[in-house]
Amino acid sequence: MRVIVVGGGVVGTMHAWQAVERGHEVVQIEREAEARGASLRNFGQIWVSGRAGGEELDTALRARELWEAIGARVPGLGFRPIGSLTPVRTAAEYAVAEAAAARPDAAARGYKLVTAAEARALNPALRGAFEAALWCERDAAVEPRTAQPHLREALLATGRYTFLPGREVREVVGNAAVRDDHGDVHRGDAVVLATGAWLSGLVRELAPDILRSVRRVRLQMMQTAPLGEPLTTSLADADSFRYYPAYRGPALDALNSGQPQGPVAAAHRMQLLMVQRLDGGLTIGDTHEYEHPFAFDTVEDPYEHLVEVVESFLGRPLPKVRRRWAGVYAQCTDTTRVVHREQVADGVWLVTGPGGRGMTCAPAIAETTATELGW
Repeated sequence: MRVIVVGGGVVGTMHAWQAVERGHEVVQIEREAEARGASLRNFGQIWVSGRAGGEELDTALRARELWEAIGARVPGLGFRPIGSLTPVRTAAEYAVAEAAAARPDAAARGYKLVTAAEARALNPALRGAFEAALWCERDAAVEPRTAQPHLREALLATGRYTFLPGREVREVVGNAAVRDDHGDVHRGDAVVLATGAWLSGLVRELAPDILRSVRRVRLQMMQTAPLGEPLTTSLADADSFRYYPAYRGPALDALNSGQPQGPVAAAHRMQLLMVQRLDGGLTIGDTHEYEHPFAFDTVEDPYEHLVEVVESFLGRPLPKVRRRWAGVYAQCTDTTRVVHREQVADGVWLVTGPGGRGMTCAPAIAETTATELGW
């Protein structure tokens, strides 16, 4: 079988990986010299802890297994089973963490409510004031800026993979065949359009109602100079309880009603997530913007808020911020859906919309596509 993958991000690359793993030939086409979208502009978190139960959690757990297995074969991914901590400071925050640790699926997620002393034993860099923390053992991390090149290197070594950068696919020209902007036609047995947040052009022609099913979300993030010491777990704050579906319930309702977010965090729909990169720097975010048209610039208030929150947990000044950026990703408008997977032409499938779950769930999303398509 010959599979054509359109899109060089993590979802597309994982579809290429699945096809090659099953013995097939793959041509992967990317309109840029390298992927430049959400697959690079993210935390690199394999984030199991906050996922909704059922299909979403099952997908995240399976993806976590796949990431670990792939990471053992591709060391350049920088896979690290570091877990995460969410420190809590108030009774209302503690109640949400306590409810999470009592969930029937808490063991699958690796949830444990730990004391402040136990949290500092897990992550000695946390010298700030907090009362307890929710520990999530199953969370992990990879290096998002370098993951795709290392995966492609491994794919190229198989002899069944071709990467074609700098080409934009313009039209479908037959059963499982596409033409790019160089005029070349690529024929296969299946085409997967893994175009991320690019929902215009060919995607909109093939799926005219796509914007009813998938929306674009903009966020702001930043990265610091090296911390100078290990941050041995990823870190979230209690505002992440408000964002992730795993924490919904009476305790969260009480938190939202009795302890609302501050004005900056509320205005920008914020939470803190933080992961240390292999070079020692910290990737920190984030905000959520849903209304179109998106702003063309970044604003400083959210960054100032994040610095304040991080410093309060670390008990020390944050290293110099070296990079700031805004990114856009695609999210299913029905957020209970893990991904939008649709056949849009003969032999052509569109796979998009995992939202903030793209880096976490991509290996399992691709595995499901391969199984459903009979690869």
